[in-house]
Amino acid sequence: MRPAPPLRSEEGFAVSRFVDRVVLHAAAGSGGNGCASVHREKFRPLGGPDGGNGGNGGDIVLVVDYGVHTLLDFHFRPHAQASNGKQGQGSNRDGAAGESLELKVPEGTVVLTEEGEILADLTGNGTRFVAARGGRGGLGNAALASRARKAPGFALLGEPGEESDLVLELRSVADAGLVGFPSAGKSSLISVLSSARPKIADYPFTTLVPNLGVVTAGESTYTVADVPGLIPGASQGKGLGLDFLRHIERCSVLVHVIDCATYEPGRDPVSDVDVLEQELAQYTPALGGSLADRPRIVVLNKIDVPDARELAEMVRPDLEKRGLPVFAVSTASHEGLRELSYALAKIIEEDRATRPAMEASRIVLRPQAVDDTGFTVAEDPDEEGAFIVRGERPERWVRQTAFENDEAVGYLADRLARLGVEQALAEAGAQPGSPVTIGTMTFDWEPSTPAGIDMVMHGRGADPRLARNNRVGASERKAAKIARRIPTGDTPPGPADPAAVEDDDPADDTYVDDTHADETYVDEIDQREAEKQP
Repeated sequence: MRPAPPLRSEEGFAVSRFVDRVVLHAAAGSGGNGCASVHREKFRPLGGPDGGNGGNGGDIVLVVDYGVHTLLDFHFRPHAQASNGKQGQGSNRDGAAGESLELKVPEGTVVLTEEGEILADLTGNGTRFVAARGGRGGLGNAALASRARKAPGFALLGEPGEESDLVLELRSVADAGLVGFPSAGKSSLISVLSSARPKIADYPFTTLVPNLGVVTAGESTYTVADVPGLIPGASQGKGLGLDFLRHIERCSVLVHVIDCATYEPGRDPVSDVDVLEQELAQYTPALGGSLADRPRIVVLNKIDVPDARELAEMVRPDLEKRGLPVFAVSTASHEGLRELSYALAKIIEEDRATRPAMEASRIVLRPQAVDDTGFTVAEDPDEEGAFIVRGERPERWVRQTAFENDEAVGYLADRLARLGVEQALAEAGAQPGSPVTIGTMTFDWEPSTPAGIDMVMHGRGADPRLARNNRVGASERKAAKIARRIPTGDTPPGPADPAAVEDDDPADDTYVDDTHADETYVDEIDQREAEKQP
């Protein structure tokens, strides 16, 4: 995927854009079809099946890259398509596999379904997630050959690749999150604590996107996130709070930045803290847990204003009674910033020490239960007397079957019988001719040969169990060939139907008509026999 072109303003200057939620339409590659081929060479007209397998389709893979910081590329190019697998060929040549498509995403990307179910939380450089898996390639007739079916006249089709619509949400990975009302000084605070340079202005909602900054305090290094300002009702979608509250879900500590120099009526530091706590309590993190158990720090900002300093000293005892650490700071004069940065570092280091140690990924084996048949049989609620078979293997087998080939359909029937589908249908009350739906195919069920019985030998591409077999057999072609060689007006001996002619020697294609032999030929033989007598 090529990087998106930069946005440009009317003056022609490049404008940065932050995108933290997109919908990705992922379509994996389809598997290639298997090949039905018979080896042929001089003096070996039927050298056995040699059809190769089809290649697997490519996957759609999301990969975490520290060099990516936004989902902007997916905003402009929301469709991702992997390449298909190639078809198998004769001489046991397998088709090439489709190339997987790797998409780079920033750290902290959460993958969800359209219904909101979390599929993956991508953190750590190089973390991979298969968003859509490519389809399997179909087996060629060389791989399908067996003792009972020595020269299959069919091959399996490739499976289509998975297609899914996924929601990608970026949830910033930060140790400390700054929350507060608009114009409380959060952007100014992160700009003096770190090297971040967010937009700073004297009007509300100056910050429209989260800003990240790296802070160094002694030997500790941590990250701070500045989210847009919260207002009452932000947890229900008012303002920008609902869109950006998810960026503080991973934070180890929440910092309430309070504006002590505001002149808005009805606002004071204590009431601002109460409103912020109420909004945080009503927000439910999608990643689990609760924001109520996160450590808090209250920062009384703008104490460089004389009235703000007096107000900060008045409300400090009330906030400390609640168990909240309080720091009075000024981003203009840098007063109190050193104490604040070291206090944040101490809380973050304690949180890191209590986290469980990261373990290496281990292979998880999930054996199949003994009584798990791998499929279910249920009555069709839309049609009386009909049944629906659900299961990964039966549905995959149906997708791989070429229904225009009778032998392939017979092979599918044998596989279903060995799996126990026929027995389950009979136990469920299915009668011959009952409609049965497997995947996207609906057919009339007819009990076939029980599993384990050897196949009846037949021509390639045919199956004698299928009533709709209309292939012309070798005996019929032989009789038609003889009929074409008889001169017009002559009648061959035997049955009038040329198809009923039996030929003991299939290699002899010559018909001899001796019904009009000369009668004197018999007299000549008798005369020669009489002359031999003494």
